[in-house]
Amino acid sequence: MSAGSQVSAAMVAAIDALALVDGIYDGPPARAAYPYAVIDAGNESDWSHKSGDGREVLVALTLWDDVPERLAGIADTVERAVTAIAAVPGWSIASLRFLRRRTVRDVAGPWAMAIDFRARLLAV
Repeated sequence: MSAGSQVSAAMVAAIDALALVDGIYDGPPARAAYPYAVIDAGNESDWSHKSGDGREVLVALTLWDDVPERLAGIADTVERAVTAIAAVPGWSIASLRFLRRRTVRDVAGPWAMAIDFRARLLAV
């Protein structure tokens, strides 16, 4: 599995353990109950060093909800859970950092909280 897939799987497990969202998807679902999460960990770049392979994975995590007051609390808890991830199979985590967070709303739809993370991994 790629580094992005492993990071994504670890995030899914961490978020699922919180039991705060009704679903976690790898793309926008056709229909889903609010709140739900979408994880995109497909942006990988080389982070190798002289004697080993490495990857930098940029992860876009978006939380969707129709209740904005609830969304901020979910985002705070999810952010803490994700940054506490200590291991992914096949890779050693050099760092897993929060980058930015922003809230947006579609006029005709729900609220979205986009949270971006950067994971730097070394192959084991």
